[in-house]
Amino acid sequence: MKRSRINEIIREGDAFIRSFGYIMPPFAYWSPDELKSKRPAGIVDARLGWDITDYGEEKFDEMGLFLFTVRNGRSEDLSRGKGMLYAEKIMISRKDQYSPMHRHVVKAEDIINRGGGKLVLELFMPDAEGGIDRQAEVTVPTDGVVRKLPAGGLLKLEPGESVTLLPGVWHAFWGEGGDVLIGEVSTVNDDLTDNIFEKPIGRFSNIEENEAPLHLLVSDYDRWIKG
Repeated sequence: MKRSRINEIIREGDAFIRSFGYIMPPFAYWSPDELKSKRPAGIVDARLGWDITDYGEEKFDEMGLFLFTVRNGRSEDLSRGKGMLYAEKIMISRKDQYSPMHRHVVKAEDIINRGGGKLVLELFMPDAEGGIDRQAEVTVPTDGVVRKLPAGGLLKLEPGESVTLLPGVWHAFWGEGGDVLIGEVSTVNDDLTDNIFEKPIGRFSNIEENEAPLHLLVSDYDRWIKG
């Protein structure tokens, strides 16, 4: 994925987010040099910031996701059972843009339609080995109300609606009728180890550096800041 395209997606995404009255934190707009000079552990080590992914497949418009991690706790706190045990993201799923089938081992998450089109989720329960159970009925809480769907059923969330996905629940999603602003509130987020995909794809984009980055992605931190 070309860096010029990533920069364009960041600009477009920021404008879309602002159109709903959501304002990003100040560090979102630091230049790469500012972030590198300040090196705040609370941002870099927690992997807060921009995350534009095409899952390594080089077709962002068809399969991809815009994410920004606003806050994130530490995995060590989860094991201790106290501390900052939560995370928050703001995301954009474009119309008909597929975010591929996956599950989490540790993370429980609320996925919230914050505005735009409908958010469509395809859902499966896990089998005994953690794989996809293509027979079992799916049961998920939606804003305090339990919903039941057949295996592979489509849950469609209107703006303001949400679903709680517990660890193990398989899910893929996309926008219907328009781009969707998505909120995510979860337990501690670890995108390096806690994403299990149905198919062997990458979590992050492979970047072609054809121009300077507007802002660094979380996947840039190890090379640009820690390296």
